[in-house]
Amino acid sequence: MSLHTGRKQTRRPGYAAAAGVFAIGMAGTTLPTPLYGLYRQELGFSELMVTVVFAAYAIGVITVLLLAGNVSDEVGRRPVLLCALGLSAASALCFLFEGGLPALFAGRVLSGFAAGLLSGAATAAVLELAKPGREGRAGFAATAANMGGLGCGPLLAGVLAQYTPWPLALPFLVHLLLVALAAVVTWLLPETVRDPRRPTRLRPTALRLPPEVHGVFTPSAVAAFAGFSLLGLFTAVAPSFVGQTLRMHNLAVAGVIVCTVFLGSTLGQLLAGRLGVRRALPGGCLVLAVGLVLVGTSLAVQSLPVLVIGALCGGTGQGLAFRAGLAAVSAAAPPERRGGTISAFFLVAYLGISLPVVGVGALTLALGLRGAGLTFAGCVIVLVVCVGLYVLRRPPAEA
Repeated sequence: MSLHTGRKQTRRPGYAAAAGVFAIGMAGTTLPTPLYGLYRQELGFSELMVTVVFAAYAIGVITVLLLAGNVSDEVGRRPVLLCALGLSAASALCFLFEGGLPALFAGRVLSGFAAGLLSGAATAAVLELAKPGREGRAGFAATAANMGGLGCGPLLAGVLAQYTPWPLALPFLVHLLLVALAAVVTWLLPETVRDPRRPTRLRPTALRLPPEVHGVFTPSAVAAFAGFSLLGLFTAVAPSFVGQTLRMHNLAVAGVIVCTVFLGSTLGQLLAGRLGVRRALPGGCLVLAVGLVLVGTSLAVQSLPVLVIGALCGGTGQGLAFRAGLAAVSAAAPPERRGGTISAFFLVAYLGISLPVVGVGALTLALGLRGAGLTFAGCVIVLVVCVGLYVLRRPPAEA
């Protein structure tokens, strides 16, 4: 049974250290983002294949969330975090010794496995390691570590790939060193699950939501789906748009642009803590819709500044809605089922980061990159406006 046992008397790493582990693990999942153009030149595949390789990551995430989303509630947070870091290292090795598309797919799937384990276990660990009175800070630390890590991945890879002589090797070597450091920190973390035990079998319990969260889960998760769709578009397609349409081939610039949407997300999460769930969830949907309009405008007029502003605005809206939804769902879930409930929330979010992106990749074959992006923006705007109107009429309870 999972209980809050973060009040240890021994001086051991706390929720900030757990958030650092979370960020390092998530950075590895977006590390290849600015490098896809190099892989395309080397292996000769299409833009559709880029999105399929990207989506393989989401398949790994969803598989783990379905089969083992609640495993940290049973075996403990720390063993699951160590397993996730091992999978992250294996993913980096696949890219480091890349020998074709199969290795890229394997690396992305392993990265998805790692993210799937981290999403529920690391979030729960950060929240449970917080001392009394610091639950709000821990909530921000968890969501900021998630999005901040995702943003640091393309930034790190873009800079190293552009300004060092080993563009396809050094980013993954650096990440392996960071993973080793994170493993040491994880080993020192106190366990927050009382009486951890070996699970009798893996079972798809992530979709069995406790009755306490039924009222708040659907609008929160759909808002997360829409926000993660925007994140998926930037991490899979934005570098190609910058290179092909804007004729800007600096990998560091591509990494910065992708990082911008995640920085906006982190900013939105910070604002969400001050606004409260009842205002942050509908407000986030509104800001996300404005950001999507700006992204669509940038595609239409081929403007890099408008794209950056749209990324920042859309990321801010995503962060507002994401943290508000996660806070509402986490607060409503009973402690012994919190890990599985959080995993279910991330499951819906990662459907958003995968399915629409593959659709964009398929549409590029018929409509081109700009036409596919405009179609995507229009569809997600409709979805997020509907969710925003719903939560305005039926706001969730404050977390």
